[in-house]
Amino acid sequence: MARLPNCFLVGAPKAGTTSLYHYLEQHPQVYMSPIKEPNFFSTEIRIENFHPALRKRVARDARSLRKFLSGPMDPKRFGGIVADWEDYLRLFANAGDEMALGEASVCYLWSATAAERIAASIPNARILVMLRNPVDRAFSDYLHGLGAGHIRWSFREHIQRNLSHRSSLFCVHYPFLELGLYAAQLSEYLARFGPNVWVGFYENFQNRPLETVQSIFRFLGVSPEFSPDMTRRYLEARVPRTAGRVTPTRPQPLVRRCFTRRPGSIRMDPADRDYLVGFYREDIRKLAALLGRDLEAWLGQPPGHY
Repeated sequence: MARLPNCFLVGAPKAGTTSLYHYLEQHPQVYMSPIKEPNFFSTEIRIENFHPALRKRVARDARSLRKFLSGPMDPKRFGGIVADWEDYLRLFANAGDEMALGEASVCYLWSATAAERIAASIPNARILVMLRNPVDRAFSDYLHGLGAGHIRWSFREHIQRNLSHRSSLFCVHYPFLELGLYAAQLSEYLARFGPNVWVGFYENFQNRPLETVQSIFRFLGVSPEFSPDMTRRYLEARVPRTAGRVTPTRPQPLVRRCFTRRPGSIRMDPADRDYLVGFYREDIRKLAALLGRDLEAWLGQPPGHY
């Protein structure tokens, strides 16, 4: 019989979670789902909740997912919508005697349903949360969409499109700014899992990655002395090489590299930064009070790495 997962990396998106997933899976006492983001416990992530313009692509992905689940599940897959319990259990069927079994669906932090559903099925689960300045998180998210060819407009216009969006169906405009409203999101997990919630910060992860990962190992109850290979960075943003050039909608990796580059010196417009600092100010202060942590740097921090 398949074992149930006992740890979840729930977010936030664009806060180093993909790298963290790969570092965790290197530990001999940790088994990570062959699908990084199965999205099972978030009922919002279902085909019917996507904008009609995206449903053909989502349906095509669902067929690919079915083939993956029916095979050896190797090589691993980034994401998918695993809605069936038996399919979800299959993700952990190949686990051996590892002490920690986990997955990393970063929508779970934002989701209004995930925390309750995880608690109902696995009440003693350990929860990992990685937070990033929500202003920088939003800009990094934007750059990722720009490089992938899903976004073809300015950052300010992307903000405005999100703010004026009135549907709860998933699309390129939603959710976006909502993903950085951490205070209420984190409160849900703290209320249900208490001391079984580990909270880290992207800035610390960037500056002291091994220290961060080893603190997670201690939290999970596995050997903290293990040092994963951290020479590779995962899911780095890439942007069009020239202003006005856009990438193909679904570029192959080699094609994408030809048309894109790393953001490098690209920085957020100071006016956009000021606007988003104001947008997130109240939530940041609620989060600071919730965690008993000084987060004033987020209200005046210069641009970070994207």
